[in-house]
Amino acid sequence: MTSDGSVRVAAVGDVHLDADVLGRYRPALEHLGDKADMLLLAGDLTRHGTADEARCVAQEFGGLAVPVIAILGNHDYHCDQEAEVTKVLEDGGITVLECSSTVLRVGDMRVGIAGTKGFGGGFAGACASEFGEPEMKTFTRHGRELAERFGVVLAELDCDVRIALTHYSPVPETLLGEPLEIYPFLGSYHLAQAIDAATAVGLAVHGHAHAGSERGTTPGGVPVRNVAHPVIKQAYNVYQLAPVLTPAPA
Repeated sequence: MTSDGSVRVAAVGDVHLDADVLGRYRPALEHLGDKADMLLLAGDLTRHGTADEARCVAQEFGGLAVPVIAILGNHDYHCDQEAEVTKVLEDGGITVLECSSTVLRVGDMRVGIAGTKGFGGGFAGACASEFGEPEMKTFTRHGRELAERFGVVLAELDCDVRIALTHYSPVPETLLGEPLEIYPFLGSYHLAQAIDAATAVGLAVHGHAHAGSERGTTPGGVPVRNVAHPVIKQAYNVYQLAPVLTPAPA
Protein backbone atom coordinates (compact mmCIF):
# COMPACT_ATOMS: atom_id res chain seq x y z
CA MET A 1 0.00 0.00 0.00
CA THR A 2 1.24 3.50 -0.81
CA SER A 3 1.58 6.31 1.72
CA ASP A 4 -1.73 7.81 0.59
CA GLY A 5 -3.59 4.53 1.19
CA SER A 6 -3.79 3.35 -2.42
CA VAL A 7 -3.46 -0.36 -3.18
CA ARG A 8 -0.76 -1.38 -5.65
CA VAL A 9 -2.07 -3.91 -8.17
CA ALA A 10 0.48 -5.74 -10.33
CA ALA A 11 -0.91 -7.52 -13.38
CA VAL A 12 0.15 -9.43 -16.48
CA GLY A 13 -1.51 -11.83 -18.90
CA ASP A 14 -0.70 -14.00 -21.89
CA VAL A 15 2.63 -15.26 -20.59
CA HIS A 16 2.14 -18.59 -22.45
CA LEU A 17 4.57 -20.54 -20.33
CA ASP A 18 6.21 -23.84 -21.19
CA ALA A 19 9.50 -25.40 -20.13
CA ASP A 20 11.52 -23.51 -22.75
CA VAL A 21 10.65 -20.11 -21.26
CA LEU A 22 10.67 -21.11 -17.59
CA GLY A 23 12.57 -18.49 -15.62
CA ARG A 24 11.83 -15.56 -17.95
CA TYR A 25 9.65 -13.71 -15.42
CA ARG A 26 10.96 -14.94 -12.09
CA PRO A 27 13.88 -12.51 -11.65
CA ALA A 28 11.51 -9.53 -11.91
CA LEU A 29 9.05 -11.19 -9.54
CA GLU A 30 11.50 -11.82 -6.71
CA HIS A 31 11.17 -8.24 -5.44
CA LEU A 32 7.47 -7.85 -6.21
CA GLY A 33 6.61 -7.45 -2.53
CA ASP A 34 8.42 -4.09 -2.53
CA LYS A 35 6.35 -2.80 -5.43
CA ALA A 36 2.86 -4.32 -5.23
CA ASP A 37 0.27 -5.72 -2.84
CA MET A 38 -1.00 -8.45 -5.18
CA LEU A 39 -0.41 -9.97 -8.61
CA LEU A 40 -3.23 -10.62 -11.07
CA LEU A 41 -2.74 -13.10 -13.95
CA ALA A 42 -5.16 -12.36 -16.78
CA GLY A 43 -5.28 -15.75 -18.50
CA ASP A 44 -3.42 -17.58 -21.26
CA LEU A 45 -0.92 -18.71 -18.68
CA THR A 46 0.06 -21.75 -20.77
CA ARG A 47 0.55 -22.43 -24.47
CA HIS A 48 -1.79 -25.36 -24.91
CA GLY A 49 -3.46 -25.87 -21.53
CA THR A 50 -1.62 -28.96 -20.31
CA ALA A 51 -0.92 -29.90 -16.71
CA ASP A 52 2.82 -29.98 -17.46
CA GLU A 53 2.70 -26.38 -18.70
CA ALA A 54 0.67 -25.43 -15.63
CA ARG A 55 3.49 -26.78 -13.45
CA CYS A 56 5.78 -24.29 -15.16
CA VAL A 57 3.33 -21.51 -14.31
CA ALA A 58 3.14 -22.65 -10.69
CA GLN A 59 6.94 -22.71 -10.48
CA GLU A 60 7.26 -19.27 -12.08
CA PHE A 61 4.47 -17.46 -10.22
CA GLY A 62 4.05 -19.50 -7.04
CA GLY A 63 5.63 -18.73 -3.68
CA LEU A 64 5.78 -14.97 -4.17
CA ALA A 65 5.70 -12.36 -1.42
CA VAL A 66 2.19 -11.23 -2.47
CA PRO A 67 -1.08 -13.10 -3.16
CA VAL A 68 -1.41 -14.28 -6.77
CA ILE A 69 -4.91 -14.36 -8.30
CA ALA A 70 -5.48 -15.85 -11.75
CA ILE A 71 -8.11 -16.67 -14.31
CA LEU A 72 -7.68 -19.03 -17.25
CA GLY A 73 -7.66 -17.97 -20.89
CA ASN A 74 -8.63 -19.70 -24.12
CA HIS A 75 -5.17 -21.31 -24.48
CA ASP A 76 -5.57 -22.84 -21.03
CA TYR A 77 -8.70 -24.66 -22.25
CA HIS A 78 -7.21 -26.00 -25.49
CA CYS A 79 -6.36 -29.55 -24.33
CA ASP A 80 -9.54 -29.95 -22.25
CA GLN A 81 -7.41 -30.18 -19.11
CA GLU A 82 -8.67 -26.99 -17.45
CA ALA A 83 -9.59 -28.85 -14.25
CA GLU A 84 -6.09 -30.32 -14.00
CA VAL A 85 -4.51 -26.95 -14.87
CA THR A 86 -6.55 -25.27 -12.13
CA LYS A 87 -5.56 -27.88 -9.54
CA VAL A 88 -1.86 -27.59 -10.36
CA LEU A 89 -2.01 -23.80 -10.03
CA GLU A 90 -3.94 -23.93 -6.77
CA ASP A 91 -1.55 -26.55 -5.37
CA GLY A 92 1.18 -24.03 -6.16
CA GLY A 93 -0.52 -21.38 -4.04
CA ILE A 94 -2.23 -19.48 -6.87
CA THR A 95 -5.93 -18.65 -6.43
CA VAL A 96 -7.86 -19.43 -9.64
CA LEU A 97 -11.21 -17.73 -10.24
CA GLU A 98 -14.00 -18.63 -12.68
CA CYS A 99 -17.26 -16.79 -12.01
CA SER A 100 -16.00 -16.66 -8.43
CA SER A 101 -14.29 -14.14 -6.19
CA THR A 102 -11.88 -13.54 -3.36
CA VAL A 103 -11.29 -10.68 -0.92
CA LEU A 104 -7.83 -9.51 0.12
CA ARG A 105 -7.15 -7.20 3.04
CA VAL A 106 -4.51 -4.60 2.24
CA GLY A 107 -3.96 -2.38 5.23
CA ASP A 108 -7.41 -1.20 6.25
CA MET A 109 -8.89 -1.78 2.80
CA ARG A 110 -10.82 -4.85 1.68
CA VAL A 111 -10.12 -5.44 -2.02
CA GLY A 112 -12.57 -7.75 -3.76
CA ILE A 113 -11.56 -9.50 -6.99
CA ALA A 114 -14.08 -11.25 -9.21
CA GLY A 115 -12.84 -13.23 -12.18
CA THR A 116 -13.97 -15.03 -15.30
CA LYS A 117 -12.39 -16.03 -18.58
CA GLY A 118 -15.26 -14.32 -20.33
CA PHE A 119 -15.88 -14.89 -24.02
CA GLY A 120 -16.35 -13.14 -27.34
CA GLY A 121 -19.42 -11.79 -29.05
CA GLY A 122 -18.48 -8.27 -30.03
CA PHE A 123 -19.51 -4.78 -29.08
CA ALA A 124 -22.37 -2.35 -29.58
CA GLY A 125 -23.21 -2.00 -33.26
CA ALA A 126 -21.09 -4.98 -34.31
CA CYS A 127 -22.00 -7.95 -32.15
CA ALA A 128 -23.37 -11.45 -32.50
CA SER A 129 -26.96 -12.21 -31.52
CA GLU A 130 -28.81 -15.29 -30.29
CA PHE A 131 -30.61 -15.75 -33.59
CA GLY A 132 -30.46 -18.25 -36.40
CA GLU A 133 -28.43 -21.43 -36.40
CA PRO A 134 -27.98 -23.37 -33.14
CA GLU A 135 -24.22 -22.88 -33.39
CA MET A 136 -24.56 -19.09 -33.49
CA LYS A 137 -27.01 -19.08 -30.61
CA THR A 138 -24.71 -21.32 -28.57
CA PHE A 139 -21.69 -19.07 -29.24
CA THR A 140 -23.53 -15.91 -28.27
CA ARG A 141 -25.35 -17.42 -25.31
CA HIS A 142 -22.11 -18.71 -23.78
CA GLY A 143 -20.64 -15.21 -23.62
CA ARG A 144 -23.80 -13.67 -22.25
CA GLU A 145 -24.30 -16.32 -19.56
CA LEU A 146 -20.67 -16.13 -18.39
CA ALA A 147 -20.90 -12.35 -18.14
CA GLU A 148 -24.16 -12.53 -16.21
CA ARG A 149 -22.76 -15.03 -13.70
CA PHE A 150 -19.61 -12.94 -13.37
CA GLY A 151 -21.69 -9.81 -12.81
CA VAL A 152 -23.58 -11.41 -9.93
CA VAL A 153 -20.34 -12.48 -8.24
CA LEU A 154 -18.80 -9.03 -8.74
CA ALA A 155 -21.83 -7.21 -7.34
CA GLU A 156 -22.14 -9.47 -4.30
CA LEU A 157 -18.58 -8.91 -3.09
CA ASP A 158 -18.39 -7.51 0.45
CA CYS A 159 -15.46 -5.12 0.15
CA ASP A 160 -14.35 -1.50 -0.11
CA VAL A 161 -13.26 -1.59 -3.74
CA ARG A 162 -13.75 -4.12 -6.53
CA ILE A 163 -11.48 -5.36 -9.33
CA ALA A 164 -12.84 -7.14 -12.42
CA LEU A 165 -10.40 -9.73 -13.79
CA THR A 166 -11.16 -11.23 -17.21
CA HIS A 167 -9.29 -12.68 -20.16
CA TYR A 168 -11.53 -11.34 -22.91
CA SER A 169 -11.91 -7.59 -23.18
CA PRO A 170 -15.00 -5.70 -21.96
CA VAL A 171 -14.40 -2.72 -24.28
CA PRO A 172 -13.20 -2.13 -27.85
CA GLU A 173 -10.74 0.64 -26.91
CA THR A 174 -8.13 -1.82 -25.63
CA LEU A 175 -8.36 -3.75 -28.89
CA LEU A 176 -7.07 -0.86 -31.00
CA GLY A 177 -4.28 -2.28 -33.16
CA GLU A 178 -6.05 -5.59 -33.70
CA PRO A 179 -7.88 -6.22 -37.01
CA LEU A 180 -11.48 -5.03 -36.75
CA GLU A 181 -12.61 -8.33 -38.23
CA ILE A 182 -11.60 -10.25 -35.11
CA TYR A 183 -13.05 -7.92 -32.46
CA PRO A 184 -16.01 -10.29 -31.86
CA PHE A 185 -13.51 -13.00 -30.91
CA LEU A 186 -11.57 -10.76 -28.52
CA GLY A 187 -14.27 -9.49 -26.20
CA SER A 188 -17.87 -8.66 -25.45
CA TYR A 189 -19.93 -5.70 -24.33
CA HIS A 190 -21.71 -8.06 -21.92
CA LEU A 191 -18.61 -7.95 -19.71
CA ALA A 192 -18.69 -4.15 -19.58
CA GLN A 193 -22.38 -4.24 -18.67
CA ALA A 194 -21.61 -6.59 -15.79
CA ILE A 195 -18.79 -4.35 -14.57
CA ASP A 196 -20.85 -1.17 -14.78
CA ALA A 197 -23.79 -2.77 -12.98
CA ALA A 198 -21.67 -3.25 -9.84
CA THR A 199 -20.71 -0.45 -7.48
CA ALA A 200 -17.22 0.60 -6.38
CA VAL A 201 -15.37 -1.07 -9.26
CA GLY A 202 -12.00 0.66 -9.36
CA LEU A 203 -10.27 -1.33 -12.10
CA ALA A 204 -10.92 -3.87 -14.84
CA VAL A 205 -7.98 -5.97 -16.07
CA HIS A 206 -7.86 -8.27 -19.11
CA GLY A 207 -5.48 -9.84 -21.61
CA HIS A 208 -5.99 -11.77 -24.88
CA ALA A 209 -5.44 -8.87 -27.32
CA HIS A 210 -1.73 -9.16 -28.09
CA ALA A 211 -1.75 -6.36 -30.67
CA GLY A 212 -4.18 -4.17 -28.75
CA SER A 213 -3.74 -1.07 -26.62
CA GLU A 214 -3.28 -0.79 -22.87
CA ARG A 215 -5.93 1.71 -21.79
CA GLY A 216 -9.67 1.98 -22.11
CA THR A 217 -12.77 2.81 -20.09
CA THR A 218 -16.17 1.16 -19.73
CA PRO A 219 -19.25 3.22 -20.65
CA GLY A 220 -19.77 3.67 -16.91
CA GLY A 221 -16.29 5.12 -16.38
CA VAL A 222 -14.35 2.15 -14.96
CA PRO A 223 -10.67 2.15 -16.04
CA VAL A 224 -9.82 -0.88 -18.20
CA ARG A 225 -6.26 -2.12 -18.68
CA ASN A 226 -5.06 -4.66 -21.24
CA VAL A 227 -2.10 -6.33 -19.53
CA ALA A 228 -1.26 -8.90 -22.20
CA HIS A 229 2.51 -9.34 -22.07
CA PRO A 230 3.00 -8.39 -25.74
CA VAL A 231 1.24 -5.08 -24.93
CA ILE A 232 2.94 -4.09 -21.66
CA LYS A 233 6.27 -5.64 -22.73
CA GLN A 234 7.50 -6.37 -19.20
CA ALA A 235 6.96 -8.88 -16.42
CA TYR A 236 4.03 -6.88 -15.01
CA ASN A 237 2.54 -3.42 -14.75
CA VAL A 238 1.53 -1.84 -11.45
CA TYR A 239 -1.66 0.22 -11.05
CA GLN A 240 -2.68 2.25 -8.01
CA LEU A 241 -6.17 1.61 -6.75
CA ALA A 242 -7.87 4.02 -4.35
CA PRO A 243 -11.26 3.49 -2.64
CA VAL A 244 -14.15 4.25 -4.98
CA LEU A 245 -16.66 6.76 -3.65
CA THR A 246 -20.27 5.69 -4.25
CA PRO A 247 -23.33 7.95 -3.97
CA ALA A 248 -25.22 7.77 -0.71
CA PRO A 249 -28.71 6.22 -0.95
CA ALA A 250 -31.43 8.78 -1.66
